[in-house]
Amino acid sequence: MTLTESILSGDRLALARLLTQVENLTPDGRAALDSLFRHSGRAHLIGVTGAPGTGKSTLVNRLALHFRGQNKRVAIVAVDPSSPFTGGAVLGDRVRMKDLSGDSGVFIRSMASRGSLGGLARSTAGVVQVFDAAGYEIVLIETVGAGQGEVDIARLAHTTLVVEAPGLGDDIQAIKAGILEIADILVINKADRPGVENTEKALRSMLELAHPSQRVYMHHGRALEADAPADANSQVWIPPIQKTISTDGQGIPELAEQIFRHAEYLRSTGGWAARDRARLASELDMILQQTLLDQFRVRESETRYNEILQDVFKRNLSPWEAVALLTRADSSGPRDPDGRNGSGPAR
Repeated sequence: MTLTESILSGDRLALARLLTQVENLTPDGRAALDSLFRHSGRAHLIGVTGAPGTGKSTLVNRLALHFRGQNKRVAIVAVDPSSPFTGGAVLGDRVRMKDLSGDSGVFIRSMASRGSLGGLARSTAGVVQVFDAAGYEIVLIETVGAGQGEVDIARLAHTTLVVEAPGLGDDIQAIKAGILEIADILVINKADRPGVENTEKALRSMLELAHPSQRVYMHHGRALEADAPADANSQVWIPPIQKTISTDGQGIPELAEQIFRHAEYLRSTGGWAARDRARLASELDMILQQTLLDQFRVRESETRYNEILQDVFKRNLSPWEAVALLTRADSSGPRDPDGRNGSGPAR
């Protein structure tokens, strides 16, 4: 039995092995992703993001327990930050998920960001695809917790939860255009703390200003819609605000109901398919970009690359001129005395 067949049959050990190969970007991992791709596209991908200290891990733990009570198979992808100096990561999110240990219907995978920005690791999409193909109905993706720039999760998840907590600069955070704009559901966790009313008031004020009927983000300089255009008869989704106390489970059933309502909204308006399309377009662009760069590195000699880089360093070439030389079909032609290709731009 092949590794792919073992995963489709529910072999957890084979699943763990493949996840390691996918995370390490091995050829076997990529081949398995190719085989499993046609079996994916059924899971509900739920992103959980927000600033550090808002209780994301505990919230994910409680949500997973709730979904298990509904007899759903749940996978958790917890991305932890890597050290910029050693490259290591603690991968400690699962410490807060001890209630899920021993449950064969739950699979927790911790990942290091390995320097990737935007809250996710480079291979997160591949890991999520494996869980999807393996038959997990709910995939919870917890991001690093990088702050306002952590919006990559909006390209990956069907439903994005943005977790806030009282006492984190509520008024200022609520008016900043950034992470709050990707929210499908706003969660005020630790709602037993002082100041929860001010946090809710600030978030409601932000929602009353405006909320787009489409999720639009820039990818490689091009706008991609991640939600279906609303027609005259469709209802625009306004992110609800749900208060929770994840340490004791208060508000978790209501939050799960909001997640279910959002999924139904996406399916009824065509947003589910639109978000899948935007996600796959983003993934395709990323793979294409990396593949073209790898092919260029193989084709172009290191010596010539370093020569042109040296010209850039000396300010003889701008980076744009350097790229034009490196990608020109006749880039191997004769060079001017100043180091540029004979057909290079005049200065």
